[in-house]
Amino acid sequence: QVTVVESGGGSVQAGGSLRLSCAASGVSYIIQCIAWFRQVSGKEREGVATLYGGGRMKTYHDSVKGRFTISQDNARNTVVLQMDSLKPEDAGMYYCATDGMPDAGGSCEQWKYWGQGTQVTVSS
Repeated sequence: QVTVVESGGGSVQAGGSLRLSCAASGVSYIIQCIAWFRQVSGKEREGVATLYGGGRMKTYHDSVKGRFTISQDNARNTVVLQMDSLKPEDAGMYYCATDGMPDAGGSCEQWKYWGQGTQVTVSS
């Protein structure tokens, strides 16, 4: 059983930065896929950034490319999302999720484990 815990949300003015952290625990291996999603009230949840291949590969939503950076932290299965040049449209509840699978070079197909979410507010 994998437990996912997020931290680091908060309020910031447009143009500012926030750093989110996600720790996935409960397994002894390096997890294949960990990603950040966000959801705004009334809209579907969307993927923001994904770290996969055990941390070797990254993908981003087009709207955050060049502003957000996902990276592996020093601690195993801990991922950081550095968010710079924040815009009001970046605001929402940010969730971390993982497939919980050991890194085997596969794709990220099933987001089985989710955190409780952390709120990001960006004022204009």
